[in-house]
Amino acid sequence: MIHRDDVARRAFILEHTATIRAPLVPEFQLHLATEITPLWQATENSLSQIGLPPPYWAFAWVGGQAVARHILDHPELVAGRTVLDFAAGCGLISLAAIRAGAKAVTAVDIDPFAQTAIALNLALNAADPNERVRMSAEDMVGHLLPGVDVVLAGDVCYERPMAEAVILWLRTLARAGLTVIIGDPGRSYLPCSGLTALARYVVPTVADVEDSATKATTVWRVEAG
Repeated sequence: MIHRDDVARRAFILEHTATIRAPLVPEFQLHLATEITPLWQATENSLSQIGLPPPYWAFAWVGGQAVARHILDHPELVAGRTVLDFAAGCGLISLAAIRAGAKAVTAVDIDPFAQTAIALNLALNAADPNERVRMSAEDMVGHLLPGVDVVLAGDVCYERPMAEAVILWLRTLARAGLTVIIGDPGRSYLPCSGLTALARYVVPTVADVEDSATKATTVWRVEAG
């Protein structure tokens, strides 16, 4: 049974997004916003009614696009392995991991609207017929992840407190033997060391979301040091 709140979230997402394809990952259709300002105004207007947080789920952020592209181009990174998509947003990385042959994917995002958006995007792409994707709203930061082989994340270094906590956690996971991959276009709080570049992409951006028409974005492996 679909909960009433989920019905409201689905309705809001479908009303305020269009079905489009991310420039760097055209393999998938996604429910995404085409402009940031009208959607941000809508979230402010709806906040008291349905508890809508900032709509990070409504954009295919460039770091996530780069990770998804890299996984599709190098499926051996996830094929047959158990994957955690951290701060999953619209679910693009989860879609790519499933397409690349991951055994199972957990799409983690504490925003319930992201959870609903991911479900809609999985359905839109008929991407999970064998139910290999599960969703979680649990705050995973600081937790060990028994049973997970690979952690994927895009654009997690845009705020200092989050970046510091997340990078420390990701290094701990790398020390435990997990493969940890992040995508970043040079955000302010990306660490200066302990990362190995795997690939670089130039990613077209959505108007108003970034400060330029394209963003040079790097896919990094997080090292244990």
